[in-house]
Amino acid sequence: MAELSVNHLLGIKYITKGDIDLIFETADHFKEVINRPIKKVPSLRDTTIANIFFENSTRTKLSFELAQKRLSADVLSFSAAQSSVKKGETLIDTVNNILAMKVDMVVMRHSSPGAAYFLSQNVKASIVNAGDGAHEHPTQGLLDSFSIRERLGEVGGKKVVIVGDILHSRVALSNIYALQMQGAEVKVCGPKTLIPRYIESLGVKVEPDLRKALEWADVANMLRVQNERLDFSYFPTTREYTQQYGVTKELLDSLDKEVVIMHPGPINRGVEITSDVADSQQSLILDQVENGVAVRMAVIYLLASKIK
Repeated sequence: MAELSVNHLLGIKYITKGDIDLIFETADHFKEVINRPIKKVPSLRDTTIANIFFENSTRTKLSFELAQKRLSADVLSFSAAQSSVKKGETLIDTVNNILAMKVDMVVMRHSSPGAAYFLSQNVKASIVNAGDGAHEHPTQGLLDSFSIRERLGEVGGKKVVIVGDILHSRVALSNIYALQMQGAEVKVCGPKTLIPRYIESLGVKVEPDLRKALEWADVANMLRVQNERLDFSYFPTTREYTQQYGVTKELLDSLDKEVVIMHPGPINRGVEITSDVADSQQSLILDQVENGVAVRMAVIYLLASKIK
């Protein structure tokens, strides 16, 4: 059986195109499994996984837990808000205490960029990065590409624009790496204040005009403005942001082609996209949620088979 080139999933930049292909082939199989009447497989019956979330999460945490349970793994869920971290315990001590309970894999979300990499160097377990600050969110990047592949047949040769708060988004960076690795072209669109200065060094063009960006693109991935990460105002008002960078059904219908709309969630309806866009046939938002479980099952299964 083919296997991943890595022992951890820390970021898309650490994996290969071959790894992505293998994850997607495995996810195709698991997508079929989760649509059966009996949705469980016994693949990881002897594997224990700890989900350690130092930041709030709803969809990602639920998606990982469901993926693990579908594979019959034993699951420990840990929330930092109710933990000894609040009493001053270090990250390594916290994780080592959990590993002493014979845990094989750790899925971690942390507010510090590089936290997952740091952990992988210091503890004996397979680490899956569920988001590290504004750095990477690799499983989201993978599930977004998987969803494009499912809808459009392939990712190579497609044009994808990422719209919104690029500066604070871990989703944007993972998407850029994953899409380019598979041969897609990527542009970003948003207020100048929310576009990182280094973006063009990644081979990504900036298109400040939303209409022009949509006319160019096959896919638009809409990001929310991450108000919780904003230390000051990056644009005058939400209303002004929506007027310039919000996608409406009227705008989509005025284009001479159909653009596929994606969103990693949570959606601020009426800000980055209107409800009639989110709920339209052009939207992949609910497909992304379903595919998230299949892709995370694939990642966990492939990493666990390397442990064994």
